[in-house]
Amino acid sequence: MSKRVVISSLGPKPIQGNPSRPHQQAVDDMMAFWRGQVDIVLPDQPDLIVVPEACDRYPNYELSHRLDYYRVRGEQMRDFFAGVARDNHCYVAYSAAREMPDGTWRNSTQILDRDGEVAGIYNKNHTVVEETTKAGVLCGRETPLIETDFGTIGCAICFDLNFRPLLGKYAALQPDLIVFCSMYHGGLMQRVWAYECRAHFVGAIAGCECTIIDPLGELLARSTNYYHWITHEVNLDCVLAHLDYNNAKFRALKQRYGRGVTITDPGYLGCVKITSELDGLSVQDMVAEFDIELLDAYWERALAHRDAHLEP
Repeated sequence: MSKRVVISSLGPKPIQGNPSRPHQQAVDDMMAFWRGQVDIVLPDQPDLIVVPEACDRYPNYELSHRLDYYRVRGEQMRDFFAGVARDNHCYVAYSAAREMPDGTWRNSTQILDRDGEVAGIYNKNHTVVEETTKAGVLCGRETPLIETDFGTIGCAICFDLNFRPLLGKYAALQPDLIVFCSMYHGGLMQRVWAYECRAHFVGAIAGCECTIIDPLGELLARSTNYYHWITHEVNLDCVLAHLDYNNAKFRALKQRYGRGVTITDPGYLGCVKITSELDGLSVQDMVAEFDIELLDAYWERALAHRDAHLEP
């Protein structure tokens, strides 16, 4: 399985709606808007397209009007993005409000696979208070690892990025990629999540900077004030290893595989990212061959040492 993946992230400003028009016309207009947005990145043949939180919401609608619009919308926008996924043989992260059979709501990211099928759904674990008290959006419980043909995805939505218990769950799961659909950027927390989860991170932020960050917390790509989208290829076949006890092994690894391996040092952090550039040999195979101790194993060994040598 190749872990090279071309990711496109779109962060246009939300469009304003006309509350006097029929709801179906509003759905059709929203679909036309997103068709134009997606068309921008399709020439790069992305493997994954990510859109912001509540991507099909009209922010100027009053709440009751918005909910009526959502009920007419139903699954039409999901089906539109499923068509994009199917027609372009890519995954799409579609983020929007969903009404449940009991009349409550969820703020969800649905990962649609290359056949347009739902590969997995994440429900926002941490809603802001008014999402629940005013709109009936309940907090999700689960942190599913969503399987794709290039690796595993973990999702977060907006306010989620502030909560360490959720971060801790994903850090234990270590997905290959964190998909962050949002209206809030998160600042340094984006880098914290990438590093703590040992994962690449893609952020699609409505009307703000979209980002792709590597597991070292290094920014790989960002949108600008001129262009609200990015497309970037990343290689998810990578691991982090501390410098201690490994430096000679890094040199031997490089001598053995040359351009087949990339060792990235961000400076000051005390660890590097090792990436396999060879389709026939994984990074896990490489580190096993040279007995390279990975970062988390080193932390565990250091903690065990402390526990065994505590002062009286």
